[in-house]
Amino acid sequence: MSASTYRVPSSMTAIEIKQPGGPEVLVPTTRPVPMPAAEQVLIRVHAAAVNGPDVFQRKGLYDPPPGASDIPGLEVAGQVVAVGSDVSGFRIGELVCALIPGGGYAEYAVAHASNTMHIPKGLTLVEAGAMPETFMTVWLNLFQRGKLVAGASVLIHGGASGIGTTATMLAKAFGAAKIITTVGSQAHREASLALGADLAIDYREEDFVAETKRSTDGKGVDVILDIIAGDYVARNYDAAAMDGRILQVGVIKGSAKDLNLAPMLMKRLTHMGSTLRSRTAADKATIIDELERQVWPHIESGKIKPVVYKTFALADARGAHELIDSGTHFGKIVLTTGAELVG
Repeated sequence: MSASTYRVPSSMTAIEIKQPGGPEVLVPTTRPVPMPAAEQVLIRVHAAAVNGPDVFQRKGLYDPPPGASDIPGLEVAGQVVAVGSDVSGFRIGELVCALIPGGGYAEYAVAHASNTMHIPKGLTLVEAGAMPETFMTVWLNLFQRGKLVAGASVLIHGGASGIGTTATMLAKAFGAAKIITTVGSQAHREASLALGADLAIDYREEDFVAETKRSTDGKGVDVILDIIAGDYVARNYDAAAMDGRILQVGVIKGSAKDLNLAPMLMKRLTHMGSTLRSRTAADKATIIDELERQVWPHIESGKIKPVVYKTFALADARGAHELIDSGTHFGKIVLTTGAELVG
């Protein structure tokens, strides 16, 4: 069967969240296949990555934006099988990856055409499925907002995570003078160093503030990318250099309590926070445009690519979430549907 004659079925397998809770609340179900609106494409999903926001949604702590699917999953890769009436940049049969506001844990997903990308040369569909959410988050925060430039120093928390591994690679590719990560084991330390970190601090055994200051001759770092929050907020202020920028992209440890803002004032720090999911399609398209121009060449040259730790069948989303909850992975975890290419 060719892509041009492919018949989209009326129903599909998807993963739904029965109720807020642990990985066991993720269960396969049958849902109608979504139809693309005028500015959307329908993707037959081959790979969908698992991300931190999916975990928070599973726990009932992160609702989808208005109008988004309740099915978890923010990034997919696969084959275009239908296009909306206003779409001109994509054809049926093309291989793409996309950032979506929800609906990735399924055999089919719709994506706004402006948030859909042709897959860079050299990437598999699994690797491409692990790329949009983390690469866009890192580019938006570390480079667009954090102004990381060649010769600067950066501290990346959660160095073993999808965000952390992506940030490490991109900071290295764009000439950061010193890349420091925090990790939770010796194995993750070795993997982070191999990926490009100059120093990987085991936060279970070492004080990241003291080690960061020691490695920068007491100056501190220019930019900090943080997915942790909690008591890390005050410690980040201590670890930052004068005029440092702190990018808050996660709150794994919850709110900062009894926070003393004096160091922020004394060091002239800038502490920014953002989420990607709630941004408009136009905002996301701007980020994608920069990625395609500035990052894709590094991917296509083989210099960087998404780090995929393990894949799971779509029906075993529970197993994938058990792994991400364990914190033992390094890089991304990806669900695969087993779909075959057509055409």
